[in-house]
Amino acid sequence: MRFMIIVKASPESEAGKMPSEKLLTEMGKYNEELVKAGVMLAGEGLHPSARGARVQFSGNKRTVVDGPFAETKELVAGFWLIQVKSKEEAIEWVKRCPNPMESDSEIEIRQVFEAEDFGAEFTPELREQEERLRAQL
Repeated sequence: MRFMIIVKASPESEAGKMPSEKLLTEMGKYNEELVKAGVMLAGEGLHPSARGARVQFSGNKRTVVDGPFAETKELVAGFWLIQVKSKEEAIEWVKRCPNPMESDSEIEIRQVFEAEDFGAEFTPELREQEERLRAQL
């Protein structure tokens, strides 16, 4: 099972405040543990929403809205993509993570859809297309 581990933004991360050397060192050690255990697939921090944009969809219309975005607690500051056996294992890994912010923070855990989750609507042709695309990554 794959899980997206979502680090929620904070006022500091949205202000563009960079992590301390101490936190970078702690995160580096944590990332090493994830890699050595063979569970980390990807992980990155994100720039503040002020440097981002959103594309809003309404039928065929597309509207671009530039950041920053108001609700800090709803924003993402970074992520990991991990592969583990269960949600409980994902939770255990997240509990070992250093606090990613100087202030109180929150990390959300969300399971990633796998091909078998889509049922019969995900036809053999669509599965083949998906596999072909993933092989090109």
